[in-house]
Amino acid sequence: MDMKPRFTKREFIKVMAATGVLAPLGKIVGQTIENNGEPIFLDYSQADLDAAYNQGVWAPNRDRIRVQRANRNKASLQRLGNPERIAYGVSDIEQLDLYRADKTGAPIHIYLHGGAWRSGGGFGSAASKAEVFVCAGAHFISPDFIQVCEAGGSLFSMVEQVRRAVAWVYSNARTFGGDPERIYLSGHSSGGHLVAAVLMTDWVNDFNLPGDLVKGALCSSGIFDLYPVSLSSRREYIAFTDDMINQLSPIRHLNKFNTPVIITYGTAESPEFQRQSREFYDALMNAGKDAQLYVGEQLNHYEIADTMDNPYGFLGYIALKQMRIQGWI
Repeated sequence: MDMKPRFTKREFIKVMAATGVLAPLGKIVGQTIENNGEPIFLDYSQADLDAAYNQGVWAPNRDRIRVQRANRNKASLQRLGNPERIAYGVSDIEQLDLYRADKTGAPIHIYLHGGAWRSGGGFGSAASKAEVFVCAGAHFISPDFIQVCEAGGSLFSMVEQVRRAVAWVYSNARTFGGDPERIYLSGHSSGGHLVAAVLMTDWVNDFNLPGDLVKGALCSSGIFDLYPVSLSSRREYIAFTDDMINQLSPIRHLNKFNTPVIITYGTAESPEFQRQSREFYDALMNAGKDAQLYVGEQLNHYEIADTMDNPYGFLGYIALKQMRIQGWI
């Protein structure tokens, strides 16, 4: 469903400034922030744009959430046991965690982690999410892939690796009891961007695989236009080029999308992450694509990600429903 934002970008910044969340970034005057520079994108000053692509600014509870996340993950690993660690490519990082369901011919959910393209992942790091899908009767796979700082600032290697990981899953599904005709994909934050990049893949010509390899996808709190990101402080560790911005901005390649896609964001996330998701959804709909938009009320960037750790949480319920897994929905 298409839900319109409750605030404009400027109104959102005013509200956040009033709470003190944006206090370090500018002088608060009443309920506004006094900008010290000219707009560089929309009506953002440099400081505003940097803040809009820094989710920590909008989530004062981030550190507590990370501790809770680690505790849940540890508990899930104790219940599930360690995942199988399998190589899907030739480099050391190209490995994936496989959590098997208790039945053969089960659907497969592939999760692409976030972390601003420069962190996240690792052995067993997605166990708390895996438990939801395994208990619902699906195999769960979480691939690792190169981080942008290890790739000379380029995002191309990361995108190519996640594409190869998905191709490996399809080609090897039956060896671990999976159904190659029921592969679903999800990702959060930069992982949401990577999911959209995977959906742009020409599976037939580039991999000699079916064009409808992915049956459904969930892009949560993702980035779909790299241009404004390239103007933000993220350019300090990503070597943006015109070619990278053009090729890896999903909103510029709507003709390549043939997979049903769900887009989500939280109303307590930064205004840019909200805008990116809304505009990507609108663009897909205007292009006649199969897209849905869900908005999580009062959820910030980290809170919304953790709702996938619960089959009845905001993301967990949406993902299981998209896979048509019975018993949990």
